Amino acid sequence: MSVIDLNSDIGESFGAWRMGDDEAILESVTSANIACGFHAGDPSHMSSTARAAAQRGVAIGAHVAYRDLVGFGRRFVDATPTELADDVLYQIGALDALARAAGSKVTYVKPHGALYNTIVHHEAHARAVVDGVRAFSRDLALLLLPGSLALTFAQDAGLRGVSEAFADRGYNPDGTLVSRREPGAVLHDEDLVTERMVRLATEGVLEAVDGTLIRPNAQSICLHGDTEGSVRLAAAVRAGLEGAGVRIESFAA
Repeated sequence: MSVIDLNSDIGESFGAWRMGDDEAILESVTSANIACGFHAGDPSHMSSTARAAAQRGVAIGAHVAYRDLVGFGRRFVDATPTELADDVLYQIGALDALARAAGSKVTYVKPHGALYNTIVHHEAHARAVVDGVRAFSRDLALLLLPGSLALTFAQDAGLRGVSEAFADRGYNPDGTLVSRREPGAVLHDEDLVTERMVRLATEGVLEAVDGTLIRPNAQSICLHGDTEGSVRLAAAVRAGLEGAGVRIESFAA
C-alpha cells in the first residue's frame, strides 16, 4: 500500500484579518505548516492553531519565511546568511514554545513563499536555512521542493530532507512551480487535482504544463489553506487517495 502525507499552510490570520478556515482543513491533513509571524500569523493565532492541530493529532511544522508581512513573504529579501539563519531559528523557537504549551511540539520546518523558491537555487540562503534549522535541533525534518539545493544541504548536514508536491499548483517541465504571475499557476478543479494526486501517489508521476511527465519523488502533498475552495479541495484529495488504497500518514509522526 502507498503511504503519503498531506500538509497545509495554515495559521496565516493576522490580528483582525482572517485567512482560510484552519479548523476545517485540519480535518483532512496530517501535517500543519503554521505561519510564524514573519509573513503572516501572530502569537495568538499561532497558539490557537497549534492547539487545534494538537487536539487532532496533526504534526506541527514551522512555516518560516523572509521578514515580509506586507508582501506575504512572496518577495525576496537580501538578508545576510547570519541574519537569515537567526530569523529561521527565531521563528522555530517561537512556534515551538506555543506548540509545547498546547501539548505538542515542532517536528519539522517548511520554508514559505519566496524563501521556499529561492533556496531551490540560492546557495547562501539555502545553507542559512539549514544552519538555522540545525541550530534548533538536528531531529527536525525539512520539507522542501525536490531537487532543491536546500534539500541536498540538509541531507549533507545530517537533517532529514522530505520532498513534497503541490496539489493545487502547476509545474514546469524542470519540476519547478509555475510562477503565480503566469496562467495555469493555481489549479481549482477538484476532480482534476484529485486525479493528479492519485496518480502521483500510485504511479509517482505528475504532468507539467506542457504535457511532460515528471517524477517529483514526493513523500508529502501540500494543500494551500489560502487557495479558494481549499477545504473542499483538501477533502476531495484525501477521499480520492483513500479510495485508491493510499494510506494518509504524516512523515513527521
